[in-house]
Order: sequence, then structure tokens, then C-alpha cells
Amino acid sequence: MHLSHGLHLAYCTNIHRGETWPETLRALEQHTLAVKAQVCPDGPYAIGLRLGAEAAKALLDHQTRLDFKRWMDKHGCYVFTINGFPYGQFHGTRVKEQVFQPDWSKADRVEYTQALFTILADLVPPGGSGSVSTVPGSHKELIVDVRQEEDILTNLKSTASWIARLSDRTGIDLHLGLEPEPLGYIENTAETLQFFEKLGGGEEIRRCLGVNYDTCHLAVEFEDGAPGLGLLEERGIRLSKLHLSSALRVTEVMRMVKRLKEFHEDTYFHQTIARRPDGSLHRFRDLPDALDHAAAHGVPEDEEWRVHFHVPLHADVEEPFGDTRDHLLAALDWLAEKPSRCSHLEMETYTWEVMPRELQAGTVVDQLVREYEWTLSAMRERHMA
Repeated sequence: MHLSHGLHLAYCTNIHRGETWPETLRALEQHTLAVKAQVCPDGPYAIGLRLGAEAAKALLDHQTRLDFKRWMDKHGCYVFTINGFPYGQFHGTRVKEQVFQPDWSKADRVEYTQALFTILADLVPPGGSGSVSTVPGSHKELIVDVRQEEDILTNLKSTASWIARLSDRTGIDLHLGLEPEPLGYIENTAETLQFFEKLGGGEEIRRCLGVNYDTCHLAVEFEDGAPGLGLLEERGIRLSKLHLSSALRVTEVMRMVKRLKEFHEDTYFHQTIARRPDGSLHRFRDLPDALDHAAAHGVPEDEEWRVHFHVPLHADVEEPFGDTRDHLLAALDWLAEKPSRCSHLEMETYTWEVMPRELQAGTVVDQLVREYEWTLSAMRERHMA
């Protein structure tokens, strides 16, 4: 939806099942229009579109896109961003490390991303801006030799040039956002800065390649919102999109080990980072690894865990569990001071199907409406809505 200062807000439709285009459209008709009816019944309503490779292939057909554009016109919707992180199936199966495949060392990732931009350039309203979010290069476990790292840099540079040409040809401001994630090839602000130094500072890089800043991911890294965003700005790195999301925070870890097992499930990675009493960080590949370590070695009383498990923005998690909405709000505070730095905002709580029942607020539509209410309230307090 349109907000103040030229900002756009949507929720990411990766919360819904759908790998083929008919399945994706059916989810939009069943869920997205129901959310629109409650949060934005009369004005233009933004869709944060998730397209897997199979659905993207279908939308490359001009007539299929034309039919979708007519559908959006009929229902008062528009698209400004696409989630291009998950290439393949994202629900109902083991995703975990597969969500990073193919990574940016592979031609399939390049071709998929170019397909998304081809689609997006035709869907974005004239004169608008379009973003695609993507994997942070790769996952650290997938990098086994220097050649892969070189291929990642080469493919991203060539893709930035390709996007720049498409942007010039269409008059649409198009940009790709790498999404730092715990244990990703780039996972925090420091690694992001180092990576962009390797890429170089050419005009096409600055204009068309930036960062999709996910407030859950960076909070799991025990970063604060404003300083990290400020460093990206100082280095001239584009903030392509801001993912509004919240992670699970755990204090009194040993007392909560049994309850933490409720958040272990076999679909998604739930990378866990522990901050020791001395301030050092210990990274665990997945929540079960952290739980096994706690069972074997115990946990210091003052240790805090943060778990990559997206929890609903509106939810008050029962103590001593907590959330990282403070990081999200700090990011909004930063943006309120300089709203021109990023116009694309997207709520992303894709874990609906796997979260503990007490965190689910009725139906998925009910949850999304409550997330909009929470987010819009926070933005109104900062004069951004």
C-alpha cells in the first residue's frame, strides 16, 4: 500500500503455499484479497509477490502476465517487489539448506533472477521502482573452493549490468537485494561491507545491487538496527528493501529447553546464535544442534539465545521467551529520519504453518491483518503512514 514519503508496504506471499502459477494465483485470490478487504479496501494495495522458478517460468509468457495485470487492475492491486530467495518448493517439505540452492555461483540462479526482473519490469506501475530479494551469495557450507567465490562475484556483477540495461530500457528503477542471513555467505553487516568491497563500486553496482535488510536475521546476529543501516549508507550501499520481521529471543535458556523443542521442526533452518556472558558469540547450524549442546554441556546463567524463527510482529511472546521487535523499531526510527533511503518495506513471517499453536492468531488472514495493524501503528507513530 502507499504510505507517506513515497513508501510502499506489503506482506510477503511466501507465507502461502504455491509453486506453480495457478497455485500462486489461487493463494492470492483466497488469502491476499481477504487481507486487502480488511486493511486497504479502497486504495491501491501492494502485493509482495513470491515466485518460485516454476511459477516464474509461466509468467514469462506475455499473455499470462497480461491476464495477471488485468486481475490486479480489477482488484485494485499492484506489485513492487518479488521475493526471489527460495528457488524451489518452500512449504510442506524439507527446505533447510536447499533454500540457498542454486546459489550465485550457478547459472540457474542467474537465469531465475533475470526471469523475475523481466516479469517485474512489466508489472511495476509506470515510472515506479521494483526490487527482487535474493540469497546472500550462498551458504557457508556450500562454499568448498575459491572458484565458487569468484563465480559468485562474476555472476552478481554481470547481473547488475543486465538489470541496469533493463532499467534504462523500461524506465523502471530496478534493483536486486542480497539478504544477509545467519550462516549465509554474508551474514552480518561486517561481512556485507567486505563483500561489497570485493564487488567494487561501479555505477551499475551502486544503482542496481544492494541489500535486503531483514530485521530478524540481523537481530539474530546481535546487531542493533540503526548502526548497521548507517554503515551501509556510509559505504554507498543501496538499501533495496527492508524486511520487517522478528526473531525468537531466549533468556533463562536451561529452564526453557523443553519449551524450545516446540520450535524445532523439519522444514526450515532455525540457525541459533548464543551470546556468552563475556559477549562472545557461538553459532549453531540449527536449533537441534544448540539444544544438543545445551544438554551435553549446560548453558551459563547469563547466556542469551536468538533463534532464526520468524515470530508474528503483533505477538507478545510469553516470558522468559521474547522477541526482537526492538531491532525492527530501531530500523524504523532510522528510516523515519531519512525515508528516501528505502521505499520498499515488506512484512515477512513465513513460518505460519510450523509455529507453535499459541502463536497463531486464528486464520492466516487474521494473523496478517494483525501484523498490518501493528506495523501501521508503529509507522504512524513515526509519521510514515
